[in-house]
Amino acid sequence: MFMPSLFDEFFFDAPKAPRRPEIPQIMKTDVKESENGYDLEIELPGYKKDDLQLELKDGYLNISATSKRNTDEKDNKGQYIRRERYVGTSSRSFYVGEEVTENDIKARFEDGILNVFVPKKEAQPKVPESKYIAIE
Repeated sequence: MFMPSLFDEFFFDAPKAPRRPEIPQIMKTDVKESENGYDLEIELPGYKKDDLQLELKDGYLNISATSKRNTDEKDNKGQYIRRERYVGTSSRSFYVGEEVTENDIKARFEDGILNVFVPKKEAQPKVPESKYIAIE
């Protein structure tokens, strides 16, 4: 016969530990389509323009943000009473097409918002190329 023990009661009836708050999603992005292209509005609070990098590779627009913050507080004798550091990187990728070049994309960063314009470009049909095989 199964008899509950104090151990079972402690483990199964104990109040649940409080959940840690969710970390807010970084790089929240709004994408708006217009006749000429797409407007991306990306939230990057706390970042500076120098912390951002945009790269176009293989039809993907890669956006990365790196932040290094160091908050030091010293007392009047120069001894630390608290030191806090934050180092973080976040990134997002968007497929924009193989036809778009880096000169087509326009970006502006202001007040923690990165605005990126990507024009619409139609895919150029590939010219069928014949490949001949030599006969020996």
